[in-house]
Amino acid sequence: MIQGVQINLISGDRLDKMTTMEKIRLILDDVIEGNIVVLETGLTPDEQSKLIEVTMLEITPDGFSGIEMETYAPKRSSSMGGGFFAKLLGKKGSGTRMTVIGPANQMKTIKKDKDLISAWVSSR
Repeated sequence: MIQGVQINLISGDRLDKMTTMEKIRLILDDVIEGNIVVLETGLTPDEQSKLIEVTMLEITPDGFSGIEMETYAPKRSSSMGGGFFAKLLGKKGSGTRMTVIGPANQMKTIKKDKDLISAWVSSR
């Protein structure tokens, strides 16, 4: 049997085909099993809020202890970037970029800046 931590890398294409609740269930089911989830395109602020809300309902005293989540900030572009015009014209890219999510009792963020997320992950 292989020992260690499983990391699931989920493409933006797969996430685009899912509803908010489908994304949250996919993420939480994996994290509850002790896996680390990396989302290529991240979640919107509304989806992040909903994920936290649902996570709080799943926490148990002797079981699941919650999630640790780190996300890169939205990319800002100089031409019609992530502001009013991008939203008006329906341009993608106004959401968050890559997101890393894992069990709170196994994953600790060591360092985060604009282009690096460094995390320590312990085995179960």
